[in-house]
Amino acid sequence: MNAERKAVEEQCIVCQSEKSVGIHLYTSFICTECEREMVQTETNDPVYKLFVQRLKKVNTPQIYS
Repeated sequence: MNAERKAVEEQCIVCQSEKSVGIHLYTSFICTECEREMVQTETNDPVYKLFVQRLKKVNTPQIYS
């Protein structure tokens, strides 16, 4: 049985693009490209502040009603 699996795309919390490969942090998804860029970015780089701002969404608890 050779069933073809379709990749599920999720929205990256950093770049807000729909991607199928990445990591999950609690209920948030970070694509592989953003993860790689975050790891390589120096703290004095202006892009670093953007990453910190976007990653603050991870701490926001999801409330379902």
